[in-house]
Amino acid sequence: MELISGLPEDVARDCLIRVPYEKFAAVSSVCKGWNSEIYSPEFHRLRRTTKHAQKILVTVQSKIDSEKTRTGMLAKASANPVYRLSVFEPEAGLWSELPLGPELASGLPMFCQIAGVGYELVVLGGWDPDSWKASNSVFIYNFLSAKWRRGADMPGGPRTFFACASDQNQTVYVAGGHDEEKNALKSALAYDVANDVWVPLPDMSRERDECKAVFRRGGLCVVGGYCTEMQGRFEKSAEVFDVATWKWGPVEEEFLDAAACPRTCVDGGDGAEGEMYMCRGGDVVVLRGDTWRRVAKVPSEIRNVACVGVWEETMFVIGSSGFGEPHMGFVLDLKNGAWAKVVSPEEYTGHLQSSCILEI
Repeated sequence: MELISGLPEDVARDCLIRVPYEKFAAVSSVCKGWNSEIYSPEFHRLRRTTKHAQKILVTVQSKIDSEKTRTGMLAKASANPVYRLSVFEPEAGLWSELPLGPELASGLPMFCQIAGVGYELVVLGGWDPDSWKASNSVFIYNFLSAKWRRGADMPGGPRTFFACASDQNQTVYVAGGHDEEKNALKSALAYDVANDVWVPLPDMSRERDECKAVFRRGGLCVVGGYCTEMQGRFEKSAEVFDVATWKWGPVEEEFLDAAACPRTCVDGGDGAEGEMYMCRGGDVVVLRGDTWRRVAKVPSEIRNVACVGVWEETMFVIGSSGFGEPHMGFVLDLKNGAWAKVVSPEEYTGHLQSSCILEI
């Protein structure tokens, strides 16, 4: 059966790989041939090699009530926000909202973490928006079918403020955080998304609440955090879990050159082997080798950085000038250090809690 009547198969496939990701569900429902094509690994390999794959930034963002914004009540509204999934397409400069499944009708769990694996988005944990109790729930959104499914709950009971990172292909890693008694944790887990299976990792060397995880060089790098007795006093240390050997390496006590919240740490994106970026003290800094170097100043309009993403020599930063203020985005060209402000519709200026980048 021809993919497109009257066209050679390679030409027809060349047409299909240009379909925008948000149209996949509709296109795959046209016929069995198109469905098989869009779900095939070769289709997605071709999208990447021909540079038709789309990079998107997905964020957990509070909804904006335009009326409250106009009447100056945004800060008060921020005290009890409803969170949704916002999507930004950097190349097109477009914002959109992902539909939430029936189990998420009241909004996303507050403080949930998100990670991208292939063409799926994984939403983990957080506080239930109705009961405000910590949850170990897992929800997965498939961009090909535009449907949600429930994943296996995180084992070991609810944990909050844990680190979360993905190898982009199959596995999501969870590390640290604290339990319901506010005890910092040193346990870590791996979640095989396709097979819906959780596997415990060996414990880290120490407890790490509010740490940050970055997957790079084939390992899970867990940065900073603090132990139960040191509430809010962040460490400079980090430790790396080698997936190949299934072991943690020695603790790097001076991984950060200053004790600070590591939430803005991100990997260096494509073509930046081993690099790590973060925003700290009003600066954008990069880790090259064992040294952190200043790259640029964060735009003066942003005092609180909420979200950082890096891809293809470009950094995207979202933040605000203060509590209850609208969030705005800027793009940094890492080659020349030039910033450009992103145009964001009012409904996409709400508070951001977490984010991840997917290539679809």
